[in-house]
Amino acid sequence: MDDRGHIPPSRRRHAAGAIAEGAPCFYSGTEAHPIFVDHVRPPHGLPGKIPVVMVHGAAHTGTCYLATPDRRPGWAPRFAVTGRHVFVPDWPGHGRSPQQPDFPTLGTEDIARSLLVLLEEIGPAVLLVHSASGPMAWWMAERRPDLIGAIVGIAPGPPANLLRDLPDDPAAILALRDDARAGRPVYAMEDRPVRLNAEFAAAYWANTQRFPSGAFKDYFASIVPESARLLNQRFNIGGRGLKISDPKKLRAHRILIVTGECDPRHPREVDEATANYFGAEHLWLPDRGITGNGHMIMLEDNSDELAALILAWLDSIGC
Repeated sequence: MDDRGHIPPSRRRHAAGAIAEGAPCFYSGTEAHPIFVDHVRPPHGLPGKIPVVMVHGAAHTGTCYLATPDRRPGWAPRFAVTGRHVFVPDWPGHGRSPQQPDFPTLGTEDIARSLLVLLEEIGPAVLLVHSASGPMAWWMAERRPDLIGAIVGIAPGPPANLLRDLPDDPAAILALRDDARAGRPVYAMEDRPVRLNAEFAAAYWANTQRFPSGAFKDYFASIVPESARLLNQRFNIGGRGLKISDPKKLRAHRILIVTGECDPRHPREVDEATANYFGAEHLWLPDRGITGNGHMIMLEDNSDELAALILAWLDSIGC
């Protein structure tokens, strides 16, 4: 990338050629933080169907969109069969993306800049984000609105503008661990990666009856170490979360925020506040008669039904 964050022409030609030839995977991102990208091709492309980029959340990889733990097709192939090219990146240092020595201090903006390179390479796309990739979507949309046709946020983290500044103090954060208004924060020392245990995963990600509990062991095998700084920024510890400059700049985008009723960190009022901030549509699943969903809705037993809802919304706005 040059000083403005743009891709040199030689890099653009290389990526465009790989995509045109149907490469099932390729590398993108910045020089400092490369990303591995799976490309799920449709059996036939349909006019007007712009690509979808599916971005995972913290301690996960793109695997969560490729297949469910109980081995059903994931959202990426489900979206692709409707005529859409789907791109599924692994964050820098996650999955098949190289992990650099600075991984414990990898920040939210570092990841967002790598994702912007991917968007520059493939052209305008629908950006589907989950959880901790929410702040990245808001930041990217403000800086490069020309690259984003719409945003779908699955229990997305809000911009830090909506979060109170939390103290940079482990003891103070521990006292807030059950405070939903503060996001149930966790504090991470930034000298090493964070390894979240099975108890944490069961409590926050696999806590509903809709989650394929019989496949929990396989699911937990997909959980990866996380950047300590990324986690601290997600909770706005020390006021260091990723902010945007002007929410009005995102109101020109079509944005859908989807929330399940059993998500410990995303009660209805939290995601409604994010939706209101951007003038977005908020889909509270119980309003559609869909109950029992938690944080990992793309993996739960009604994942196909939820994919169909999102696809119908994209069709309704012409994306």
